[in-house]
Amino acid sequence: MPSPMHELGIMESAINTVLEQASLLEAKKVIRIVLRIGSLAGVEPDSLRFAFDVVTRSTIAEGALLEICNVPARAYCRNCKEEFGVDSGFIFTCPTCGELSGQLHQGKELELKQIEMA
Repeated sequence: MPSPMHELGIMESAINTVLEQASLLEAKKVIRIVLRIGSLAGVEPDSLRFAFDVVTRSTIAEGALLEICNVPARAYCRNCKEEFGVDSGFIFTCPTCGELSGQLHQGKELELKQIEMA
């Protein structure tokens, strides 16, 4: 399990990017920030929310809405040529044919999806 310091570093980086973009666009206030977080990204959303409150203090992003879109993990079976949902791990077993797969198609995302500014 990641430590809260892990999420603090992630959020500092995201907010720095947000503030750079806001400055370039001469925005006065950040209204909303949307992040996409994969279920296997190793990030705890509650810790991320706490870090958000800490790193936005005294910035134009203070009070902004943080929206976290959870991205479920999905692997790919070469045998069935289909995607299937997974919960954890690095090697996944296809629920249809039992074939092992290491091909994760989604679930490790950690991206800044959208910023709303005024």
